[in-house]
Amino acid sequence: MNLPKTDTSLFQRLRFILVETSHPGNIGAAARAVKNMGFSELVLVNPRFDDTLQHPEAVAFASGAQDILEQARIVSTIEEALQGCEYVAAVSARLREFSPPVVSPRRFAEDMVQRQPAQMALIFGNERYGLPNEIVVNCHVLINIPANPVYSSLNLAQAIQLLAYECRMAFDTDVPVASNIGFQGQMASAEEIDGMYRHLEQALVAIDFLDPDNPKKLMPRLKRMLARAELEAEEVNILRGIAKKILDINKK
Repeated sequence: MNLPKTDTSLFQRLRFILVETSHPGNIGAAARAVKNMGFSELVLVNPRFDDTLQHPEAVAFASGAQDILEQARIVSTIEEALQGCEYVAAVSARLREFSPPVVSPRRFAEDMVQRQPAQMALIFGNERYGLPNEIVVNCHVLINIPANPVYSSLNLAQAIQLLAYECRMAFDTDVPVASNIGFQGQMASAEEIDGMYRHLEQALVAIDFLDPDNPKKLMPRLKRMLARAELEAEEVNILRGIAKKILDINKK
């Protein structure tokens, strides 16, 4: 199946920054999440392991996104990671008394489509400690994922996947929706559907399922049910074939 190509002029504008990540596997999974949604720029600030990009766990969890790992950058300060960025968002489950405006992932993505900054960044903190306040307060917004308040902590890669998905859906107007995927036949015309209903009604009368003298609401209910299916011409033909078979058998 051929899907529309990603508009790289948009998708190269979003940078994913991981601060002091402890587990190489999470970095690999993050690379996979980034690539899944069509993004590519991953920056690590002081990861726990110096060889984290080549670590076997990182490579294994990347699962086909090794190119994202290979081109990822490792820097020593958040200032280096943010060079060139015009709009920056921190991602955290923990709200602060003093913080930038709090927005949802969807609101952030929608705002970015409107603002069209040249370069934007999402900052994710350490798996255990999250983001330090001094980083959060310098961001334009704080993104809080509306999860279960009793247990709101997401795995690092899960959070990245969710943010990347929302941004992809907001940025890429060519992302196919479910109704555009797979085989689609020609929609049945009103005339074809009316003929099918008459044929089906004859068959139901023939097998005494429908009493023409006391039809009640059977046909209106059937019409209502089948109308929700948005029948295609071939599907109408199938139903008419069933009705014909019923009538043929009943004649014998």
